[in-house]
Amino acid sequence: MDWGLKNRLSRIIKPDTGHTVMLAVDHGYFLGPTRKLEVPRDTITPLIPYADALMLTRGVLRTSVEPTENLPIVLRVSGGTSIIGPSLADEEITTTFEEAIRLNVSAVALSIFVGTEYEKQTLKNLADLVTEGQRYGIPVLAVTAVGKKLEKRDARFLSLCCRIAAELGAHFVKTYYCDDFQKVVESCLVPVVIAGGPKLETFRDALQLAHDAMSQGAVGVDMGRNIWQSEQPVASIRGVRAVVHGGATVDEAMEIYEGEMAKTT
Repeated sequence: MDWGLKNRLSRIIKPDTGHTVMLAVDHGYFLGPTRKLEVPRDTITPLIPYADALMLTRGVLRTSVEPTENLPIVLRVSGGTSIIGPSLADEEITTTFEEAIRLNVSAVALSIFVGTEYEKQTLKNLADLVTEGQRYGIPVLAVTAVGKKLEKRDARFLSLCCRIAAELGAHFVKTYYCDDFQKVVESCLVPVVIAGGPKLETFRDALQLAHDAMSQGAVGVDMGRNIWQSEQPVASIRGVRAVVHGGATVDEAMEIYEGEMAKTT
């Protein structure tokens, strides 16, 4: 990697721990004004001090994050589909690298849909993005999306997706946690962050997810709904940080979470 690319990646994956807590707030690009993201600025602003990076679209970045914030941006650059359309997998590149540079981003992100009729299209999107990223010194995050086919979240399938993403040049990969997750990490070749996925039943479940993934080799999380749809988002992200950066157990992180909750009551 060139110096600039290494430098940008090191802003996201912190050198002192080798880990990252990314805050995913890009859901509106296919879900619209989903719950607790109706007014993105109100959701994002209180969480900025506790996030290592924000993953979001250019529209939300421009309208909902102050330019004075010194926080790495992972810019969502794929889209073109919605939750009510025929297929979420039919994505294309929606933002140029020139615009990403103007927005001073630290990385760009897109989804790949392995095993769908749009597999070739989205993998070619990734390959093209990596080629441009190398030219401009900007790392690429590949998101191993599965759309509505949740049953595909197993180690064999996710290992396939992540390895293909790494082979095509992705600098880091976002995927789902699964049984035998260490097999996914070991075969990926590049750092892996886990997706928080849909809102879990309890916040302890979210902490357990983060703890299990970190113990099996993930470098961090890119969590959204399990933080900002929780009862107390700041308490939630502080609990997640304790697991990711501090190596806290689930019980220790819950104590931090509950302590923060107590301050607000």
